[in-house]
Amino acid sequence: MSQGETVGPLDLSVGYMLKRAATALRTAMDTALRPLDLTVPQYSCLEVLSQRPGLSNAELARAVFVTRQSMNLVLRGLQDRGLVTRPTTAPQGRALPSTLTPAGRERLRAASGIVRTVEDRMLAPFSAAQRGRLLHDLAACTDALSE
Repeated sequence: MSQGETVGPLDLSVGYMLKRAATALRTAMDTALRPLDLTVPQYSCLEVLSQRPGLSNAELARAVFVTRQSMNLVLRGLQDRGLVTRPTTAPQGRALPSTLTPAGRERLRAASGIVRTVEDRMLAPFSAAQRGRLLHDLAACTDALSE
């Protein structure tokens, strides 16, 4: 498409439909996580920390797709609820590495099951092979724009 051309009908725009899907997923996850008193960024933070313990605020922010300032609020809230722990002083440099507490791991187990159910509902129209292809294609889209 050259400059000056329009996108065309929105329901035929991959970018628009991708954004609609992402918004629908976020809304469904927010609704499903509400009984656990978790937001999507809080859940995402717990999930990332379970797989990569000890990340700094900045590393977590990048992994969860929020600003450092927002991640600071997320971490503070999780820490106040006893789900995450951070040292009061940095072991080296300025980074305060975060880790899950036992309560955080327990909350994450419940949240992960809920999120898996939401994803399964979203992917219900697809066969296993189609799910694999979708994942592959989305990764290719990301790679194409990240180069």
